[in-house]
Amino acid sequence: MTRRIIYTFVATTIAFSSYAQELLSIDQCRKLALQNNKQIQQAHQQTANAEYTAKSYKALYFPNFKLRAAGLYSTAQGNYQFDLGALETAIGGLGQTIGGLGQIIGGLVQNHPEMVAQNPEIISKLQQISQLGQVEMPGIGLDYEVGPMFMAGVTLEQPIFMGGKIKAANEMAKAGVEMAQKNDELVRSNVIAEVDNAYALAVKANEMLKVAKSYNEILNELMQNVESAYRNGLKQKNDVMKVSVKLSESELNIRKAENAQRLSQMNLCHIIGRPLDSKIEVSSEYPEVGASVESDDISSRPEYGILNQRIVMAEKQANIERSSAMPEIGILAAGSYLNGFELNGSKLFDDFSGSVMLNISVPLFHFGENSNKIKAARAKVEMARYERENLNEQMQLQLTQAANNLDEARLEASLSDKNLEQAAENMRLSFKQYKAEMETLSDYLEAQTLWQQANAARVEAHFKLYLADVEYKKAAGKL
Repeated sequence: MTRRIIYTFVATTIAFSSYAQELLSIDQCRKLALQNNKQIQQAHQQTANAEYTAKSYKALYFPNFKLRAAGLYSTAQGNYQFDLGALETAIGGLGQTIGGLGQIIGGLVQNHPEMVAQNPEIISKLQQISQLGQVEMPGIGLDYEVGPMFMAGVTLEQPIFMGGKIKAANEMAKAGVEMAQKNDELVRSNVIAEVDNAYALAVKANEMLKVAKSYNEILNELMQNVESAYRNGLKQKNDVMKVSVKLSESELNIRKAENAQRLSQMNLCHIIGRPLDSKIEVSSEYPEVGASVESDDISSRPEYGILNQRIVMAEKQANIERSSAMPEIGILAAGSYLNGFELNGSKLFDDFSGSVMLNISVPLFHFGENSNKIKAARAKVEMARYERENLNEQMQLQLTQAANNLDEARLEASLSDKNLEQAAENMRLSFKQYKAEMETLSDYLEAQTLWQQANAARVEAHFKLYLADVEYKKAAGKL
């Protein structure tokens, strides 16, 4: 009963452990990596930044409204006297003239009373005018107090013609968005390539562990046979020692394969954003390698699009520099309300006002500053074009090399399959010869070693084939 309980517990534990290990496909690993990778998230934010920047430049076409308000409180107050003595001196000559007029009117009144009697109103007015020459001009005093003042208003700024600067800035921002999107694609392809490499490495580790265990099983079976023959006096102790050495080597290879498997799984967990100690399993086979497509077209690569957009941005920057040498026309309209500043007990400002201004700015001469900036911007355009030509040639070489590597990897994988078949057949025939005592134990051990090496070479060849396929797709912009 106790043994049954122990067996049941062990079986349940093994089953639970197997269930706890999550089997992940290559597509699931790619999806997890794209969701959790920090570079992908950074690229997304860069694209969002470019899109918001483009929207902000587009707003330059529309009016700019601003609300302005200001307040002031000051205890400044006082009185200002205006001395009109200077004004009195200025009109002194007029006073003398008016005084002479008074003498004439006096003589007229005395000598011609009948005229005065007939025109009393005229004579009265002339007498009043003649008395102005004797009037003294008084001083004028102004009492002021600043107190609280405030101003509020709305301004409208509308560009009409800015030399093409706004249009060039918008086109440059659009190119920036496309460049950010291409960079997003580039980062995604790099992450996918990294995931595929890690996944293939995990598959390789699993396969290598299977090869090591298979080789160990063959050696264990041989060890049992050799020990049995030795006990029956059919084999020498030396044969047992030979198999024992090989068996020890195979156990060491199993330990190395187990460590490599654990490390490859930890690396895959790191790339897909899982904790390093997560229990995961991968497929025991490499993802399918597609048929090779011979093509020298690199236009699908994100780098190709990025280089083109760099040229566009350089050209638009040159247009912006050229616009600095052209006239600028804009309209400014403002409406405001001002209140405050008392003068002799009355508010001086308490009313709304509005204004409209047309602003025209024409650059004339600045010692070659604008022309040199334009030439520098054009030089950057040519630099971007040369850079594109150079990098396009490099990408073309990468694609050709990747296609060659894929072709060689296909041939190597095909040959490794044949070599494994031949090594397995050789081991089978060697075992028959050994059983018939027509071959030595050393020959049979060598056949086993050749089979183990061919098996490991096959795993390595298919691993290289899958990586070569990933590299080719990445070089062709199809990953």
